[in-house]
Amino acid sequence: MAEQVTSAKATAKTVRIPARKARLVIDLIRGKSVAEALGILKFTPRAGSLIIEKVLKSAIANAENNFDLDVEDLIISEAFVNEGPTLKRFRPRAKGSASPINKRTSHVTVVVSVK
Repeated sequence: MAEQVTSAKATAKTVRIPARKARLVIDLIRGKSVAEALGILKFTPRAGSLIIEKVLKSAIANAENNFDLDVEDLIISEAFVNEGPTLKRFRPRAKGSASPINKRTSHVTVVVSVK
């Protein structure tokens, strides 16, 4: 007999936001219910909240469509942001010199599971 799947996952890779900034938002929703987390993300005035909301909605859709889980019973069991590849750029400065600019990216992962 096949075992019952109780969690679903969604990942967004190489998102153009530094992991440090995205972690500030992801810490707000970790362990919360899905409905509460969506409410928090909707009213959080940070750039990362839009990206994380999109990943969360994807995880909910995966749970609903792939594993037939009930949306009302879902909580965010895992949510983390890892560093992705850094885009290295240079900015011209005085006296013919240049200074580096690191455009950081991150990988956002959200796992939802049944209470």
